[in-house]
Amino acid sequence: MSPEALPLTRRSFLRAGTTAALALTAAGCGFASDDDPAGAAAAHAPIDVKVDGDLVYFNWADFVDPAVFEGFQKEYGVKVVQSNFDSMEGMAAKLNAGNRYDIIFPTAKWAQRLAAGGRLRTIDHSRLKNAEAVFGGYGYFADPWYDPGSAHTVPFTMYKTGIGWRRDRLGDLTGSWSDLWNEQAKGKVFVLDDRDEVLGMGALKLGLGLSTGDPAELDRVTDTLRSLRPRLRGFSSDSYNNLLNGNADMTQAWSGDMAAMLAQAEDPSVFGFEVAREGAPVNSDCYAIPANARHPGTAMLFINYMLRPENVKKNIEYIGYPMPVRGTEDTYAALVEPFPQCLVTADDLGADLFFRNGTAADERARDAAWTDVKAG
Repeated sequence: MSPEALPLTRRSFLRAGTTAALALTAAGCGFASDDDPAGAAAAHAPIDVKVDGDLVYFNWADFVDPAVFEGFQKEYGVKVVQSNFDSMEGMAAKLNAGNRYDIIFPTAKWAQRLAAGGRLRTIDHSRLKNAEAVFGGYGYFADPWYDPGSAHTVPFTMYKTGIGWRRDRLGDLTGSWSDLWNEQAKGKVFVLDDRDEVLGMGALKLGLGLSTGDPAELDRVTDTLRSLRPRLRGFSSDSYNNLLNGNADMTQAWSGDMAAMLAQAEDPSVFGFEVAREGAPVNSDCYAIPANARHPGTAMLFINYMLRPENVKKNIEYIGYPMPVRGTEDTYAALVEPFPQCLVTADDLGADLFFRNGTAADERARDAAWTDVKAG
């Protein structure tokens, strides 16, 4: 993969916007139903898997190999009309504003919000010839917590959060979130610019629940993170570039971004990636079809096309994130051979360290805690 092909902006603009979160409705669900019985019935109607128009696509930037897009367009005689979001809140705002897309890619907790709000079409997996490679190989996704029976989603990627660092500057670490407080790295430490990830890291360090919304527990978390602030260079989700260009000696990082970094690193042995013994958050992005999609048949064709093993392998090598499709595991394992802790397995998923939706009060408390952490 050439340097030009690398997804340099992969999640580098991810934000957890407080005002957007406060604007979302109901007890942590985030979306209100449209109170339209006809629309609700349509959302549950089976989708004919056929070309019914061009594909209006909404995802993170550079999250699908351009060659895969080109192959889909050529095979089905359609165009992929791309739009990108820079956060889940940004995606939600576009949907709530009435924008219409055929395929979107929410994270697990946002898929739950969308489904609860009646914003997703149901997906009949039996109509996707290649879906068996997912659900037959990764039993977790047959009935995930965020979408019972995977009724509205198909998993797209998996990843977990850990610490990336420069071995050439810091040597070995201890395997704990406490390593972010390493005195030797002071002033060259970054954490992700992401509310859930940073609060979750502090909670895990203290032995608390990953998505706690309890004000007393969040006070403990913010006190802990306040002690990290003097050591931080900043909040940034561009983890691999910060390590590569020397801005960071250590950074909280997503496993997939560390894998993508390997394609640029002249000497991968200079870097390390560890998963903290206190626990590593895991997450997944999903394929989903909005309830108001104009071309759901083309969206189903696209999902099925993306699940072909040859396309999965291309995409893994392009974005650096594993995709839960049986028969493609060796591709990701080869990519992350220098960083074996980047591997995400069914056991990792079963550890149940996903970020969860809380009540409206929980989300307000977490927003307030995040504001305190960012303010220092």
